[in-house]
Amino acid sequence: MQRAVRVGFRPALRCFRAAPPALSADKEALLQLRKSTGLPFGTCLEALRDSGGDVRQAEALLLVRARQAGRQRAERLRERRAQEGLLGLLQHGNCGVLVEVNCETDFVARNAAFQQLVRDAALGAMRSCQSATPPASCLKRFLSTEQLSQLRMEPGGAQLSERLELSIGSMGEKMSLRRAAFLAVPPDCFISSYTHGPPPGEPPPSHTVPALGRYGALVACRVTEPGVSPDPASVGRKVAQHVVGMAPISVGDPGDTTEGGRGERKEGEEEEEEEETRLLAQSFVLQPALTVAEFLRSHGVAVLDFVRFQCGEEERE
Repeated sequence: MQRAVRVGFRPALRCFRAAPPALSADKEALLQLRKSTGLPFGTCLEALRDSGGDVRQAEALLLVRARQAGRQRAERLRERRAQEGLLGLLQHGNCGVLVEVNCETDFVARNAAFQQLVRDAALGAMRSCQSATPPASCLKRFLSTEQLSQLRMEPGGAQLSERLELSIGSMGEKMSLRRAAFLAVPPDCFISSYTHGPPPGEPPPSHTVPALGRYGALVACRVTEPGVSPDPASVGRKVAQHVVGMAPISVGDPGDTTEGGRGERKEGEEEEEEEETRLLAQSFVLQPALTVAEFLRSHGVAVLDFVRFQCGEEERE
């Protein structure tokens, strides 16, 4: 009797093993989806099943779900502080942009996906800068969180706010597109830049690859005496390095730093402090015996304006 039961059961067992599992995802499609999205296998498998095995539909479905998750997480994390992060700096032609993107931890700031978000923000800001009419004089503009969030990397592409939602949904930490600024100058001027504190393994920057760091500066310059300096761009970069290190607040007046006026300190502690925050009156960080104004004058270069960001710094009133 027992033998008869076993014999009768074997054909059914063979049929069960031969049949493919219901709604099984193709392995190649699963690997492709995992590679294109970077999401866990389980999440990709679920999306493939819900889309009937179509990879493109699965990608679109994952995009919608990631944005929904990002919005929900952003709402839950609204009250948490996000003061870590990175700056993105991009310079191309007569335009330079500086953006700040914040997160909660240094761990996320070292994440390649977060760093790509910062680069995307810088590219979006650069597109906005280049779309403006070329200025007749130096133009400096600041973008708020809302303005930065509405920028797009390319015409018809996703807004930066959507990129932010995807990042929050995948990394589960509060992030914010805090601010941006750009400098644009006429053809007879140039922009120099400097960043400090890049993440490990950062690729060399170019006009399409933003530089990342914790500190950054853009400096608008003009050659006042052609031929005095063989490399005005290098002079500008040194001044940008000084701006990062010494944190001036304003350019100042070259007349305040002439030889006759250097020794005449203004009366009052507030006025003295104000003088020490003016770029041209500061002692040049690379040649302390000179003021910045004297260094620039010796190379036939003038500074028109500058922008300095420090990641996580308090806003100046």
